[in-house]
Amino acid sequence: MKHRILFAVSFAALALAACKKEAPAPSDVATSTATGVVPGAIPGADVPMGTATQSPGQAFANTAAASDAFEIETSKLAVAKGASAAVKRFADKMIEAHTASTEKLKGVTDKLSPAITPYATLSDAQKQTVDSLGKLSGADFDKAYAKAQVEAHQATLTALKDYAANGDSAPLQAFAKGLVPTVTAHLNMAKSL
Repeated sequence: MKHRILFAVSFAALALAACKKEAPAPSDVATSTATGVVPGAIPGADVPMGTATQSPGQAFANTAAASDAFEIETSKLAVAKGASAAVKRFADKMIEAHTASTEKLKGVTDKLSPAITPYATLSDAQKQTVDSLGKLSGADFDKAYAKAQVEAHQATLTALKDYAANGDSAPLQAFAKGLVPTVTAHLNMAKSL
């Protein structure tokens, strides 16, 4: 069951970046078998945890934190580089909502025993998306940003639903379940950009 959750969270983290990153090289897959971690697959996976593998709760917290960081960073770009007033309004809402989500996540993880520290390290694919958005402006930016938002929110929604149903921490499951309506609304708003 834990491997299923880790796989789902890893998949969601990769999809979250909303760019066409190739599958991990065979050597990375071999590393994942030995260490329980696919390099770059889970944001913060390369952060020392004291063990070779992360708990599903830690992996989920890292994915949620990286999702928030990605949304905030890309939305700050949208405020600066977007052409459409609708894109800029959406971006402002994303900055506010994902800042609040990060604070709520920290509040939940701080109370766990043992506490979990969410690592908001962007994956390589997320960094590539941020970099590519940074090179665009105007209508081209708006189109790419909207596409990235749809893909990122869909991946986040999948990760939230999976963890809510199969997670290993009741408080984190409640956090995930509580965010499903918000992320669904964000996804629908992104689709209408």
